[in-house]
Amino acid sequence: MAAAPTFRKRERMVSNLLIEALFENGSSQSVSAFPLRAVYQTIERREGHAPVQILISVPKKRFKHAVDRNRVKRQIREAYRQHKQLLWECLADNQEMLLGFIWLSDRHYPTSDVESRVVKILEKVKK
Repeated sequence: MAAAPTFRKRERMVSNLLIEALFENGSSQSVSAFPLRAVYQTIERREGHAPVQILISVPKKRFKHAVDRNRVKRQIREAYRQHKQLLWECLADNQEMLLGFIWLSDRHYPTSDVESRVVKILEKVKK
């Protein structure tokens, strides 16, 4: 039996330079599956980094309480963790992907709905 996929710290996008490159450059692309939008960009692979680095943003404008924002982030992170192989297997050895998830709604959704939307986005990004 294979081990369950994990979500490691090196898979998180923490560099301000990478975040700025993702959102301010004209080379990023975007796909939506309401209540999520994903902004992504493929860059040259860097040594010691995961093939895909993600960022999850749930604006305070949507949920005033941190507990609500954190719940949504947990749902997105878990859905990504379970289905990240969809992206990892389609990337070339010399490529790395930056992927930012942005929450667009001001209400909660069941975890199964969030998971299906994340999978839909990953399928679109894969193409």
